[in-house]
Amino acid sequence: MGQVAFLFAGQGAQHPGMCMELAEREPAARAVFETADAARPGTSAQCFEGTQEELNDTANTQPCVFAADLACARALEAHGVAPAAVAGFSLGEVAALTFAGSYTDAEGFALVCHRAELMAAAAEAHPGAMRAILKLDAETVEGLAQQAGEAWPVNYNSPQQTVVAGAPAALEKLDALVRDAKGRSMPVAVSGAFHSPYMAEASENLAAYLAEGHAPAAPQVPVIANRTAEAYPAGNATEDATARAALLAEQVSHPVQWVRTLHELESRGIDTFIEVGPGKTLTGLVKRTLKDATALTCETPEQLDAVLEALGMADAKEA
Repeated sequence: MGQVAFLFAGQGAQHPGMCMELAEREPAARAVFETADAARPGTSAQCFEGTQEELNDTANTQPCVFAADLACARALEAHGVAPAAVAGFSLGEVAALTFAGSYTDAEGFALVCHRAELMAAAAEAHPGAMRAILKLDAETVEGLAQQAGEAWPVNYNSPQQTVVAGAPAALEKLDALVRDAKGRSMPVAVSGAFHSPYMAEASENLAAYLAEGHAPAAPQVPVIANRTAEAYPAGNATEDATARAALLAEQVSHPVQWVRTLHELESRGIDTFIEVGPGKTLTGLVKRTLKDATALTCETPEQLDAVLEALGMADAKEA
């Protein structure tokens, strides 16, 4: 087995009860939820007891998934699992940067809450939706989206799965085009056309917020950026800090280059990917993109134990 990467889940993975059992058993996970509750009372209750409808509102999704992601990663870290690199899908990138030391847990949580507010406001101003297009390659989906009108490929998830965001009417047209092309179109459980031009205002406002003393510090672990599929600059020079802030702000209104991100991690000698946070979406994307990789999920105590077993660290369960 080679090196390990943590993959931090994004919007769409949320579900009622996420990470509840892990927080009950693992002090490091529980501490993250306590930090979240101190800044935004009721966050852990939303994660553990909230309805799916409540969790699907981006103003709730982002703080909740961030907390769940980071809680899972901190639990693994407490048992001695040290990733060689990390990446996060969409909002998961904020959790990845936080884990890598660019923010404290409290700073990262405050940032993701502000990001959620900005994106929710943009979604309200420019109503939109998202579709996952399956069984078609990215180039085909790009062509169909162009035919549909105000629709843009925004998440390059795997070779045969691309998510498109845009206007509801355009996406309905896209559904028909995808059917004709023998593909499959599925709604994504989000409340806006994220990572599309509809989020331009959110991106600009996030850039302004980051410029007010909230830019990410140099990460202590390589963080592969959604925007470029390359590592965030790790230097302390002014231009590095400016570049990091730009990557994080622009990510909101630009596509997530996930296929390229996984290949970049693979090129760094990583062959074991641990999805931290709710669900198993990213685990599936690894399996569909990288032929020889091992993909593991860590959200529950049982899954944590299985990860430690797979890494040959079963004794660390007693740590």
